[in-house]
Amino acid sequence: MRNKTVLMSLSVIVLLGMAMLLGMDAGVSAQIDPTSQQQTIDAAVAQRLNATATAQAAFASTATIQAAFEAAVTSTAQAQQAVAFEATRVEASIQTAVAESVRSTEVAVTAQLLAPTQTAFAALMASTLAALDIESLIVVSNAEWTPIELDFDGVLMVYVPAGCFEMGSELGRSDETPVAQVCFDAPFWLDKTEVAQAQFVAHGGVKANANYFTGDNRPVETVTWFEARDYCARRGGRLPTEAEWEYAARGPDGLVYPWGDEFIGDNVVYGENSNSQTAEVGSKPSGASWVGALDMSGNVLEWVNTIYGIDANNNYDFSESGERLFAYPYDPTDGREADSDNRTDVRVLRGGSWGYYVSSPRAALRIIIAPDNYNSYFGFRCALS
Repeated sequence: MRNKTVLMSLSVIVLLGMAMLLGMDAGVSAQIDPTSQQQTIDAAVAQRLNATATAQAAFASTATIQAAFEAAVTSTAQAQQAVAFEATRVEASIQTAVAESVRSTEVAVTAQLLAPTQTAFAALMASTLAALDIESLIVVSNAEWTPIELDFDGVLMVYVPAGCFEMGSELGRSDETPVAQVCFDAPFWLDKTEVAQAQFVAHGGVKANANYFTGDNRPVETVTWFEARDYCARRGGRLPTEAEWEYAARGPDGLVYPWGDEFIGDNVVYGENSNSQTAEVGSKPSGASWVGALDMSGNVLEWVNTIYGIDANNNYDFSESGERLFAYPYDPTDGREADSDNRTDVRVLRGGSWGYYVSSPRAALRIIIAPDNYNSYFGFRCALS
């Protein structure tokens, strides 16, 4: 009986062991099925590739949008620049037109206000010349003339008699040639000195920029051609022509300098002795010209009425079609002395200055600049006729 029980137990154990072996074998076979595993891997890879393709497409779309945005920003910036440039140009044109209109109005009003003064002056001049009995005198040499000066409303002016001289110089720049004779059939008056600062104020002078060197008896400087012209008009006069200025400086003898043909530093305020500043007007009486005018060389350059040339680009080369250079020989009837009002044609300055050196005080030297320019080298004197 006992043996039978043991045998049964062993049988049960064997059966259980076989069942376990069979179960384990089935599990292992399920875990390592190659077909199922490959399918899973393929599905995962396909999913990842699809996701990558989607991301790449999204990135490409973003790049296109960004490029379009950057192009739009660039185009907008260019348009803004173009608009700003055009606005600046239009504003400048408007300001120029307004300034020219104001200047024209000022000239017209000034002329109307000064008409009685000019009439009175003409009468005074006629009576003065009649009393002197010199109006018809024509001078042929500097030595023939004894300077005459008169006070016109607080301003000393010298008398410049009729006569002829050789204008220009073969010793200077090309624009001083050819030399040719210029004659004056009628006399005129010229300020004895450059306009002083106190005189400028006393006669209602107006200018936009302050004098660089201040002093009642120093010359007015930092002045434009327009401001100089308007001041002379307020006095009933005008800026001298280039020929008048040179004639008053050189005379019939055609001197190189107002005092003679040799340079004398003590006769002129210039770069070597000016201490880099202007001097009081008339401070070098030994440098007087044949008519008694002082500072015709040095101290400050002097605006004259004359147009040097018509250059639309304001670069002084007069090379484009329609531009005109008023060359020598000097001809007062060719347009260079026309009533120019507010024209911005290139103008002439004469006489050297405190900052220039030996060559600049020559009486035939011509300096050119646009009429709206100004600096401490530029002054002027007035003429009456």
